[in-house]
Amino acid sequence: MSNIYESAEATLGFISSPCLAKVELRMACRGISDRDALSKPDPCVVLKMQSHGQWFEVDRTEVIRSSSGPVFSKIFLVDYYFEEVQRLRFELHDISSGNNGLRDADFLGAMECTLGQIVSQRKLTRALYKPGNTSGKSSITVTAEELSGNDDYVELCFSARKLDDKDFFSKSDPFLEIFRMNDDGTESLVHRTETIMNNLSPVWKSFKVSLNTLCSGDQDRELKLQWECINPKYQMKKKNYRNSGVVILNHCKIIKMYSFLEYIMGGCQIQFTVAIDFTASNGDPRNSCSLHYIHPYQPNEYLKALVAVGEICQDYDSDKMFPAFGFGALIPPDFKVSHDFAVNFDEDNPECAGIQGVVEAYQNCLPKIQLYGPTNIAPIIQKVASSASEEMHTKEAMEYFILLILTDGVITDMADTREAIVHASHLPMSVIIVGVGNADFTDMQILDGDDGILRSPKGEPVLRDIVQFVPFKDFKHASPAALAKSVLAEVPNQVVDYYNAKGITPKCMSDYESTRTFSP
Repeated sequence: MSNIYESAEATLGFISSPCLAKVELRMACRGISDRDALSKPDPCVVLKMQSHGQWFEVDRTEVIRSSSGPVFSKIFLVDYYFEEVQRLRFELHDISSGNNGLRDADFLGAMECTLGQIVSQRKLTRALYKPGNTSGKSSITVTAEELSGNDDYVELCFSARKLDDKDFFSKSDPFLEIFRMNDDGTESLVHRTETIMNNLSPVWKSFKVSLNTLCSGDQDRELKLQWECINPKYQMKKKNYRNSGVVILNHCKIIKMYSFLEYIMGGCQIQFTVAIDFTASNGDPRNSCSLHYIHPYQPNEYLKALVAVGEICQDYDSDKMFPAFGFGALIPPDFKVSHDFAVNFDEDNPECAGIQGVVEAYQNCLPKIQLYGPTNIAPIIQKVASSASEEMHTKEAMEYFILLILTDGVITDMADTREAIVHASHLPMSVIIVGVGNADFTDMQILDGDDGILRSPKGEPVLRDIVQFVPFKDFKHASPAALAKSVLAEVPNQVVDYYNAKGITPKCMSDYESTRTFSP
Protein backbone atom coordinates (compact mmCIF):
# COMPACT_ATOMS: atom_id res chain seq x y z
CA MET A 1 0.00 0.00 0.00
CA SER A 2 3.00 2.32 0.04
CA ASN A 3 2.09 3.74 -3.36
CA ILE A 4 -1.24 5.00 -2.02
CA TYR A 5 0.38 6.74 0.90
CA GLU A 6 3.05 8.24 -1.29
CA SER A 7 0.33 9.58 -3.59
CA ALA A 8 -1.57 11.08 -0.67
CA GLU A 9 1.50 12.70 0.78
CA ALA A 10 3.20 13.78 -2.43
CA THR A 11 2.85 17.54 -2.24
CA LEU A 12 2.69 18.82 1.31
CA GLY A 13 4.73 21.98 0.91
CA PHE A 14 4.52 25.17 2.91
CA ILE A 15 1.04 26.67 2.50
CA SER A 16 0.59 30.43 2.45
CA SER A 17 -2.87 30.53 4.05
CA PRO A 18 -3.17 31.95 7.60
CA CYS A 19 -2.16 29.45 10.25
CA LEU A 20 -4.63 28.33 12.88
CA ALA A 21 -2.22 29.03 15.72
CA LYS A 22 1.43 29.37 16.59
CA VAL A 23 2.97 26.62 18.69
CA GLU A 24 6.06 26.74 20.88
CA LEU A 25 8.15 23.55 20.98
CA ARG A 26 10.58 22.90 23.82
CA MET A 27 13.19 20.13 23.67
CA ALA A 28 15.00 17.96 26.18
CA CYS A 29 17.10 14.81 25.64
CA ARG A 30 18.13 11.94 27.88
CA GLY A 31 20.65 9.13 27.76
CA ILE A 32 23.00 10.61 25.18
CA SER A 33 26.06 8.39 24.85
CA ASP A 34 29.45 9.92 25.66
CA ARG A 35 31.61 10.66 22.65
CA ASP A 36 34.60 9.08 24.33
CA ALA A 37 35.76 8.19 27.81
CA LEU A 38 37.26 11.64 28.45
CA SER A 39 34.42 13.95 27.48
CA LYS A 40 30.67 14.23 27.37
CA PRO A 41 28.85 15.29 24.19
CA ASP A 42 28.05 18.90 23.26
CA PRO A 43 24.48 18.41 21.93
CA CYS A 44 22.41 20.58 19.62
CA VAL A 45 18.95 19.85 18.15
CA VAL A 46 18.17 20.80 14.56
CA LEU A 47 14.52 21.11 13.49
CA LYS A 48 13.67 20.24 9.90
CA MET A 49 10.33 20.35 8.07
CA GLN A 50 9.36 18.36 5.02
CA SER A 51 8.37 20.06 1.78
CA HIS A 52 7.89 18.25 -1.54
CA GLY A 53 9.49 15.14 -0.06
CA GLN A 54 12.68 16.92 1.06
CA TRP A 55 13.81 18.06 4.50
CA PHE A 56 14.69 21.71 5.08
CA GLU A 57 16.27 23.13 8.20
CA VAL A 58 13.96 25.54 10.02
CA ASP A 59 15.83 26.29 13.23
CA ARG A 60 18.32 24.89 15.73
CA THR A 61 18.89 25.07 19.46
CA GLU A 62 21.93 26.37 21.26
CA VAL A 63 24.84 24.02 21.92
CA ILE A 64 24.99 22.77 25.50
CA ARG A 65 28.51 21.81 26.49
CA SER A 66 29.31 18.53 28.23
CA SER A 67 25.80 17.21 28.79
CA SER A 68 24.21 13.78 28.30
CA GLY A 69 20.78 15.01 29.39
CA PRO A 70 20.39 18.55 28.02
CA VAL A 71 17.35 20.75 28.49
CA PHE A 72 17.47 23.37 25.75
CA SER A 73 16.38 26.94 26.39
CA LYS A 74 15.86 27.63 22.70
CA ILE A 75 12.16 27.46 21.77
CA PHE A 76 11.04 26.56 18.25
CA LEU A 77 8.06 28.62 17.08
CA VAL A 78 6.08 26.92 14.30
CA ASP A 79 2.84 27.68 12.50
CA TYR A 80 0.14 25.08 13.09
CA TYR A 81 -2.37 23.94 10.45
CA PHE A 82 -4.94 21.34 11.45
CA GLU A 83 -5.77 20.55 7.83
CA GLU A 84 -2.21 19.62 6.85
CA VAL A 85 0.21 16.79 7.60
CA GLN A 86 3.16 18.78 8.92
CA ARG A 87 6.11 16.41 9.08
CA LEU A 88 8.93 17.32 11.48
CA ARG A 89 12.38 15.84 11.98
CA PHE A 90 14.43 16.48 15.11
CA GLU A 91 18.14 15.73 14.63
CA LEU A 92 20.57 15.56 17.52
CA HIS A 93 24.19 16.47 16.77
CA ASP A 94 27.32 16.53 18.88
CA ILE A 95 29.04 19.82 18.06
CA SER A 96 32.75 19.65 18.69
CA SER A 97 34.25 22.36 20.89
CA GLY A 98 35.11 25.53 18.99
CA ASN A 99 32.89 24.61 16.04
CA ASN A 100 29.18 25.39 15.83
CA GLY A 101 28.66 23.98 12.33
CA LEU A 102 27.20 20.60 11.43
CA ARG A 103 29.84 19.65 8.86
CA ASP A 104 32.25 18.29 11.47
CA ALA A 105 29.58 17.31 13.98
CA ASP A 106 28.76 13.75 15.03
CA PHE A 107 25.20 12.68 14.24
CA LEU A 108 23.64 11.20 17.41
CA GLY A 109 20.19 10.27 16.13
CA ALA A 110 16.88 11.63 14.86
CA MET A 111 13.16 11.42 15.52
CA GLU A 112 10.41 12.01 12.96
CA CYS A 113 6.78 12.78 13.72
CA THR A 114 3.98 15.14 12.73
CA LEU A 115 3.09 18.36 14.47
CA GLY A 116 -0.40 16.93 14.94
CA GLN A 117 1.02 14.05 16.96
CA ILE A 118 2.90 16.46 19.22
CA VAL A 119 -0.02 18.80 19.95
CA SER A 120 -2.49 15.93 20.43
CA GLN A 121 -0.23 14.44 23.13
CA ARG A 122 1.21 17.78 24.29
CA LYS A 123 4.38 16.01 25.45
CA LEU A 124 5.90 13.47 23.06
CA THR A 125 8.86 11.26 24.03
CA ARG A 126 10.48 8.99 21.49
CA ALA A 127 13.75 7.16 20.96
CA LEU A 128 16.36 8.71 18.71
CA TYR A 129 17.15 6.54 15.70
CA LYS A 130 20.42 6.32 13.83
CA PRO A 131 21.01 5.25 10.22
CA GLY A 132 19.73 1.72 9.68
CA ASN A 133 16.74 2.38 11.99
CA THR A 134 18.68 1.39 15.06
CA SER A 135 17.81 3.04 18.34
CA GLY A 136 19.97 3.34 21.40
CA LYS A 137 19.15 4.47 24.90
CA SER A 138 18.91 8.14 23.97
CA SER A 139 15.52 9.82 23.62
CA ILE A 140 14.06 13.23 22.94
CA THR A 141 11.03 14.83 24.57
CA VAL A 142 9.17 17.57 22.72
CA THR A 143 6.63 19.65 24.64
CA ALA A 144 4.07 21.83 22.85
CA GLU A 145 2.38 24.97 24.06
CA GLU A 146 0.05 27.21 22.10
CA LEU A 147 1.13 30.80 21.67
CA SER A 148 -2.18 32.49 21.13
CA GLY A 149 -3.70 35.92 21.19
CA ASN A 150 -6.55 36.83 23.51
CA ASP A 151 -9.77 35.54 21.95
CA ASP A 152 -11.95 36.37 24.97
CA TYR A 153 -14.78 38.80 24.55
CA VAL A 154 -17.01 41.01 26.68
CA GLU A 155 -20.79 41.03 26.70
CA LEU A 156 -22.18 44.45 27.62
CA CYS A 157 -25.64 45.94 27.97
CA PHE A 158 -26.36 49.66 28.53
CA SER A 159 -29.39 51.80 29.21
CA ALA A 160 -29.99 55.48 30.02
CA ARG A 161 -32.50 57.54 31.97
CA LYS A 162 -33.92 61.02 31.67
CA LEU A 163 -31.89 62.14 28.70
CA ASP A 164 -32.29 65.66 27.37
CA ASP A 165 -34.83 66.12 24.63
CA LYS A 166 -33.00 67.50 21.57
CA ASP A 167 -35.86 67.38 19.07
CA PHE A 168 -38.62 69.95 18.62
CA PHE A 169 -41.49 67.71 17.48
CA SER A 170 -40.52 64.39 19.04
CA LYS A 171 -38.25 62.90 21.66
CA SER A 172 -34.53 62.36 21.08
CA ASP A 173 -33.17 59.36 19.14
CA PRO A 174 -30.21 58.31 21.34
CA PHE A 175 -27.30 55.99 20.62
CA LEU A 176 -24.17 55.24 22.65
CA GLU A 177 -20.53 55.25 21.58
CA ILE A 178 -17.60 53.64 23.42
CA PHE A 179 -14.05 54.85 22.84
CA ARG A 180 -10.78 53.17 23.78
CA MET A 181 -7.99 55.35 25.16
CA ASN A 182 -4.84 54.57 23.17
CA ASP A 183 -1.27 54.64 24.48
CA ASP A 184 -0.58 57.87 22.62
CA GLY A 185 -3.50 59.66 24.23
CA THR A 186 -5.79 59.41 21.20
CA GLU A 187 -9.22 57.79 21.22
CA SER A 188 -10.54 54.97 19.01
CA LEU A 189 -14.20 54.18 18.55
CA VAL A 190 -14.74 50.53 19.42
CA HIS A 191 -18.54 50.25 19.39
CA ARG A 192 -21.62 52.22 18.48
CA THR A 193 -25.00 50.93 19.62
CA GLU A 194 -28.13 50.96 17.54
CA THR A 195 -30.23 54.15 17.57
CA ILE A 196 -33.45 53.96 19.57
CA MET A 197 -36.01 56.29 18.12
CA ASN A 198 -38.11 58.73 20.16
CA ASN A 199 -37.00 57.58 23.61
CA LEU A 200 -35.39 59.49 26.51
CA SER A 201 -34.85 56.34 28.64
CA PRO A 202 -33.50 53.85 26.11
CA VAL A 203 -32.37 50.30 26.74
CA TRP A 204 -29.89 49.24 24.08
CA LYS A 205 -29.45 45.66 22.95
CA SER A 206 -26.66 43.73 24.62
CA PHE A 207 -23.62 43.33 22.39
CA LYS A 208 -20.36 41.43 22.30
CA VAL A 209 -16.96 42.86 21.55
CA SER A 210 -13.59 41.09 21.73
CA LEU A 211 -11.15 42.11 24.45
CA ASN A 212 -8.60 42.83 21.75
CA THR A 213 -10.95 45.35 20.15
CA LEU A 214 -12.21 46.84 23.38
CA CYS A 215 -8.94 47.28 25.23
CA SER A 216 -6.16 45.49 23.31
CA GLY A 217 -6.51 42.63 25.76
CA ASP A 218 -5.53 44.94 28.65
CA GLN A 219 -8.35 44.76 31.18
CA ASP A 220 -6.89 47.77 33.05
CA ARG A 221 -6.99 50.05 29.99
CA GLU A 222 -9.29 53.08 30.32
CA LEU A 223 -12.49 53.39 28.34
CA LYS A 224 -14.33 56.63 27.74
CA LEU A 225 -17.95 56.53 28.84
CA GLN A 226 -19.97 59.40 30.23
CA TRP A 227 -22.05 58.04 33.08
CA GLU A 228 -23.60 61.42 33.87
CA CYS A 229 -24.35 63.12 30.58
CA ILE A 230 -23.01 66.62 31.08
CA ASN A 231 -23.82 69.39 28.62
CA PRO A 232 -21.16 72.12 29.19
CA LYS A 233 -23.46 74.86 27.86
CA TYR A 234 -26.25 73.96 30.26
CA GLN A 235 -23.73 73.63 33.10
CA MET A 236 -22.61 77.22 32.59
CA LYS A 237 -26.07 78.72 32.18
CA LYS A 238 -28.16 76.84 34.73
CA LYS A 239 -27.40 77.22 38.44
CA ASN A 240 -29.22 74.08 39.54
CA TYR A 241 -28.06 71.97 36.60
CA ARG A 242 -27.13 68.40 37.55
CA ASN A 243 -26.93 66.47 34.31
CA SER A 244 -28.64 65.73 31.04
CA GLY A 245 -29.43 62.16 32.04
CA VAL A 246 -27.37 59.19 33.13
CA VAL A 247 -25.99 56.13 31.37
CA ILE A 248 -26.30 52.81 33.20
CA LEU A 249 -24.26 49.65 32.67
CA ASN A 250 -26.81 46.91 33.20
CA HIS A 251 -24.64 43.93 32.45
CA CYS A 252 -20.93 43.18 31.96
CA LYS A 253 -19.58 39.69 31.52
CA ILE A 254 -16.14 38.61 30.34
CA ILE A 255 -16.49 35.37 28.40
CA LYS A 256 -13.49 33.11 28.02
CA MET A 257 -13.03 31.78 24.47
CA TYR A 258 -11.00 28.59 24.31
CA SER A 259 -9.03 27.66 21.21
CA PHE A 260 -9.03 24.45 19.18
CA LEU A 261 -5.59 23.52 20.48
CA GLU A 262 -6.67 24.06 24.09
CA TYR A 263 -9.37 21.42 23.58
CA ILE A 264 -6.98 19.07 21.75
CA MET A 265 -4.25 19.51 24.36
CA GLY A 266 -6.91 19.01 27.02
CA GLY A 267 -7.52 15.49 25.75
CA CYS A 268 -10.27 15.94 23.16
CA GLN A 269 -10.13 13.09 20.62
CA ILE A 270 -11.22 13.28 16.99
CA GLN A 271 -13.35 10.21 16.29
CA PHE A 272 -13.04 9.67 12.54
CA THR A 273 -15.63 7.57 10.67
CA VAL A 274 -15.77 6.89 6.93
CA ALA A 275 -18.81 5.94 4.83
CA ILE A 276 -18.37 4.69 1.24
CA ASP A 277 -20.89 4.70 -1.60
CA PHE A 278 -21.39 1.22 -3.09
CA THR A 279 -24.26 2.04 -5.46
CA ALA A 280 -24.39 0.56 -8.97
CA SER A 281 -23.71 3.93 -10.62
CA ASN A 282 -20.04 3.50 -9.63
CA GLY A 283 -19.69 0.74 -12.25
CA ASP A 284 -18.58 -2.87 -11.90
CA PRO A 285 -15.38 -2.85 -9.76
CA ARG A 286 -13.88 -5.47 -12.13
CA ASN A 287 -14.05 -2.96 -14.97
CA SER A 288 -11.19 -0.50 -15.29
CA CYS A 289 -13.75 2.29 -15.94
CA SER A 290 -15.36 1.75 -12.52
CA LEU A 291 -14.80 4.32 -9.79
CA HIS A 292 -14.16 1.32 -7.50
CA TYR A 293 -11.59 -0.34 -9.76
CA ILE A 294 -8.49 -1.33 -7.83
CA HIS A 295 -5.50 -0.51 -9.98
CA PRO A 296 -2.26 -2.20 -8.83
CA TYR A 297 -0.30 1.06 -8.92
CA GLN A 298 -2.72 4.00 -9.04
CA PRO A 299 -5.26 4.49 -6.20
CA ASN A 300 -8.80 5.28 -7.29
CA GLU A 301 -10.56 8.49 -6.24
CA TYR A 302 -12.19 6.84 -3.23
CA LEU A 303 -8.81 5.79 -1.87
CA LYS A 304 -7.19 9.13 -2.62
CA ALA A 305 -9.89 11.06 -0.74
CA LEU A 306 -9.96 8.55 2.13
CA VAL A 307 -6.21 8.63 2.70
CA ALA A 308 -5.88 12.41 2.25
CA VAL A 309 -8.47 13.16 4.94
CA GLY A 310 -7.75 10.17 7.16
CA GLU A 311 -4.02 10.91 7.35
CA ILE A 312 -4.87 14.23 9.03
CA CYS A 313 -7.50 12.94 11.45
CA GLN A 314 -5.56 9.89 12.64
CA ASP A 315 -3.08 12.06 14.57
CA TYR A 316 -5.90 13.09 16.91
CA ASP A 317 -7.19 9.60 17.77
CA SER A 318 -5.15 7.76 20.37
CA ASP A 319 -6.15 4.18 19.53
CA LYS A 320 -6.06 4.64 15.72
CA MET A 321 -9.23 2.53 15.32
CA PHE A 322 -11.66 3.88 12.72
CA PRO A 323 -15.22 2.69 12.00
CA ALA A 324 -15.88 2.19 8.27
CA PHE A 325 -19.33 1.74 6.77
CA GLY A 326 -20.79 1.23 3.33
CA PHE A 327 -24.16 2.12 1.85
CA GLY A 328 -26.20 1.27 -1.24
CA ALA A 329 -25.09 -2.36 -1.67
CA LEU A 330 -26.57 -5.85 -1.45
CA ILE A 331 -24.57 -7.58 1.26
CA PRO A 332 -24.08 -11.22 2.22
CA PRO A 333 -25.40 -13.59 3.36
CA ASP A 334 -28.99 -12.72 2.30
CA PHE A 335 -27.99 -9.96 -0.14
CA LYS A 336 -30.49 -7.39 1.05
CA VAL A 337 -29.75 -3.72 0.49
CA SER A 338 -28.07 -1.88 3.37
CA HIS A 339 -27.21 1.77 3.86
CA ASP A 340 -25.03 1.42 6.97
CA PHE A 341 -23.21 -1.92 6.91
CA ALA A 342 -19.74 -2.48 8.37
CA VAL A 343 -17.17 -2.67 5.59
CA ASN A 344 -15.33 -5.39 7.55
CA PHE A 345 -18.70 -7.23 7.94
CA ASP A 346 -18.34 -7.20 11.73
CA GLU A 347 -21.44 -5.30 12.82
CA ASP A 348 -20.44 -5.58 16.48
CA ASN A 349 -17.02 -4.04 15.82
CA PRO A 350 -16.86 -2.02 12.58
CA GLU A 351 -13.52 -0.44 13.52
CA CYS A 352 -10.43 -0.92 11.38
CA ALA A 353 -6.83 -0.64 12.56
CA GLY A 354 -5.50 2.62 11.16
CA ILE A 355 -6.20 4.20 7.80
CA GLN A 356 -4.42 1.28 6.16
CA GLY A 357 -6.89 -1.04 7.89
CA VAL A 358 -9.78 0.93 6.37
CA VAL A 359 -8.17 0.70 2.93
CA GLU A 360 -7.71 -3.07 3.24
CA ALA A 361 -11.27 -3.61 4.52
CA TYR A 362 -12.59 -1.60 1.56
CA GLN A 363 -10.60 -3.65 -0.95
CA ASN A 364 -11.58 -6.96 0.66
CA CYS A 365 -15.23 -5.91 0.72
CA LEU A 366 -15.62 -5.17 -3.00
CA PRO A 367 -15.65 -8.79 -4.33
CA LYS A 368 -18.17 -9.89 -1.68
CA ILE A 369 -20.97 -7.37 -2.30
CA GLN A 370 -23.23 -6.41 -5.17
CA LEU A 371 -23.41 -2.72 -6.00
CA TYR A 372 -27.01 -1.59 -5.95
CA GLY A 373 -28.84 1.53 -4.69
CA PRO A 374 -30.38 4.01 -4.01
CA THR A 375 -27.96 6.64 -2.66
CA ASN A 376 -29.22 7.21 0.89
CA ILE A 377 -26.88 8.84 3.41
CA ALA A 378 -29.30 9.78 6.20
CA PRO A 379 -28.93 6.35 7.92
CA ILE A 380 -25.16 6.70 8.26
CA ILE A 381 -25.44 10.29 9.55
CA GLN A 382 -27.97 9.08 12.11
CA LYS A 383 -25.68 6.20 13.15
CA VAL A 384 -22.74 8.50 13.90
CA ALA A 385 -25.08 11.08 15.45
CA SER A 386 -26.21 8.39 17.90
CA SER A 387 -22.62 8.01 19.14
CA ALA A 388 -22.15 11.78 19.24
CA SER A 389 -25.35 12.10 21.26
CA GLU A 390 -23.93 9.82 23.95
CA GLU A 391 -20.81 11.99 24.10
CA MET A 392 -22.92 15.15 24.36
CA HIS A 393 -24.51 13.93 27.58
CA THR A 394 -21.11 13.67 29.28
CA LYS A 395 -20.81 17.48 29.05
CA GLU A 396 -17.05 17.11 28.63
CA ALA A 397 -14.77 17.91 25.69
CA MET A 398 -13.44 14.39 25.20
CA GLU A 399 -14.75 13.18 21.81
CA TYR A 400 -15.66 15.09 18.66
CA PHE A 401 -16.93 13.11 15.66
CA ILE A 402 -16.00 13.64 12.01
CA LEU A 403 -17.94 11.67 9.40
CA LEU A 404 -16.39 11.44 5.93
CA ILE A 405 -18.93 10.44 3.28
CA LEU A 406 -17.58 9.46 -0.15
CA THR A 407 -20.28 9.31 -2.82
CA ASP A 408 -20.46 9.28 -6.62
CA GLY A 409 -23.89 10.82 -7.10
CA VAL A 410 -26.60 13.10 -5.85
CA ILE A 411 -28.35 11.58 -2.84
CA THR A 412 -31.90 10.27 -3.15
CA ASP A 413 -33.03 10.91 0.44
CA MET A 414 -32.48 14.67 0.54
CA ALA A 415 -35.38 15.38 2.95
CA ASP A 416 -34.21 12.76 5.48
CA THR A 417 -30.61 13.92 5.08
CA ARG A 418 -31.55 17.54 5.80
CA GLU A 419 -33.44 16.38 8.89
CA ALA A 420 -30.44 14.31 10.04
CA ILE A 421 -28.00 17.20 9.54
CA VAL A 422 -30.20 19.64 11.46
CA HIS A 423 -30.28 17.16 14.34
CA ALA A 424 -26.51 16.56 14.13
CA SER A 425 -25.82 20.32 14.26
CA HIS A 426 -26.72 20.16 17.97
CA LEU A 427 -24.07 17.48 18.57
CA PRO A 428 -20.24 17.36 18.73
CA MET A 429 -20.07 16.33 15.09
CA SER A 430 -19.03 17.50 11.62
CA VAL A 431 -19.87 15.97 8.23
CA ILE A 432 -17.53 16.03 5.23
CA ILE A 433 -18.93 14.94 1.86
CA VAL A 434 -16.62 14.34 -1.09
CA GLY A 435 -18.29 13.87 -4.46
CA VAL A 436 -16.35 11.27 -6.48
CA GLY A 437 -16.56 11.04 -10.27
CA ASN A 438 -18.00 13.40 -12.88
CA ALA A 439 -21.64 13.61 -11.78
CA ASP A 440 -23.42 16.96 -11.52
CA PHE A 441 -23.30 17.73 -7.80
CA THR A 442 -25.07 21.10 -7.99
CA ASP A 443 -27.95 19.92 -5.79
CA MET A 444 -25.47 18.79 -3.11
CA GLN A 445 -24.31 22.35 -2.48
CA ILE A 446 -27.51 22.96 -0.50
CA LEU A 447 -26.15 20.74 2.29
CA ASP A 448 -23.02 22.87 2.68
CA GLY A 449 -24.92 25.89 3.95
CA ASP A 450 -22.49 28.36 2.38
CA ASP A 451 -25.22 29.76 0.11
CA GLY A 452 -27.87 29.99 2.83
CA ILE A 453 -28.98 28.40 6.07
CA LEU A 454 -29.81 24.71 5.70
CA ARG A 455 -33.25 23.85 7.06
CA SER A 456 -35.11 20.62 7.73
CA PRO A 457 -38.24 19.88 5.70
CA LYS A 458 -40.22 21.32 8.63
CA GLY A 459 -38.27 24.58 8.41
CA GLU A 460 -36.00 24.11 11.44
CA PRO A 461 -32.59 25.71 10.76
CA VAL A 462 -29.25 24.12 11.59
CA LEU A 463 -27.86 25.31 14.89
CA ARG A 464 -24.42 25.68 13.30
CA ASP A 465 -22.86 24.93 9.92
CA ILE A 466 -21.35 21.42 10.19
CA VAL A 467 -21.24 20.25 6.56
CA GLN A 468 -18.45 20.74 4.04
CA PHE A 469 -19.04 19.43 0.51
CA VAL A 470 -16.45 19.36 -2.28
CA PRO A 471 -16.42 17.57 -5.64
CA PHE A 472 -13.22 15.57 -6.09
CA LYS A 473 -12.98 16.62 -9.73
CA ASP A 474 -12.09 20.14 -8.55
CA PHE A 475 -8.89 18.62 -7.10
CA LYS A 476 -8.20 16.00 -9.78
CA HIS A 477 -5.04 17.76 -10.91
CA ALA A 478 -4.05 19.05 -7.46
CA SER A 479 -2.30 17.25 -4.64
CA PRO A 480 -4.27 15.19 -2.09
CA ALA A 481 -3.05 17.75 0.46
CA ALA A 482 -5.08 20.42 -1.35
CA LEU A 483 -8.23 18.30 -1.01
CA ALA A 484 -7.62 17.67 2.68
CA LYS A 485 -6.97 21.37 3.25
CA SER A 486 -10.26 22.31 1.57
CA VAL A 487 -12.49 19.87 3.43
CA LEU A 488 -10.85 20.13 6.87
CA ALA A 489 -10.14 23.86 7.11
CA GLU A 490 -13.48 24.58 8.82
CA VAL A 491 -13.28 21.76 11.38
CA PRO A 492 -11.31 23.61 14.11
CA ASN A 493 -13.86 26.45 14.18
CA GLN A 494 -16.71 23.92 14.22
CA VAL A 495 -15.14 22.20 17.25
CA VAL A 496 -14.60 25.50 19.07
CA ASP A 497 -18.07 26.81 18.22
CA TYR A 498 -19.72 23.70 19.62
CA TYR A 499 -17.87 23.53 22.93
CA ASN A 500 -17.84 27.27 23.57
CA ALA A 501 -21.56 27.54 22.83
CA LYS A 502 -22.20 24.73 25.31
CA GLY A 503 -19.98 26.37 27.92
CA ILE A 504 -17.75 23.28 27.98
CA THR A 505 -14.17 24.06 28.95
CA PRO A 506 -11.10 21.99 28.01
CA LYS A 507 -10.04 19.41 30.56
CA CYS A 508 -6.84 20.03 32.45
CA MET A 509 -3.76 18.08 31.39
CA SER A 510 -3.51 16.28 34.74
CA ASP A 511 -7.06 14.96 34.39
CA TYR A 512 -6.21 12.60 31.56
CA GLU A 513 -2.50 12.27 30.80
CA SER A 514 -1.80 9.59 33.39
CA THR A 515 -4.34 7.18 31.84
CA ARG A 516 -4.02 8.11 28.18
CA THR A 517 -2.06 5.79 25.90
CA PHE A 518 -1.16 6.32 22.26
CA SER A 519 -0.49 4.00 19.40
CA PRO A 520 2.64 4.81 17.38
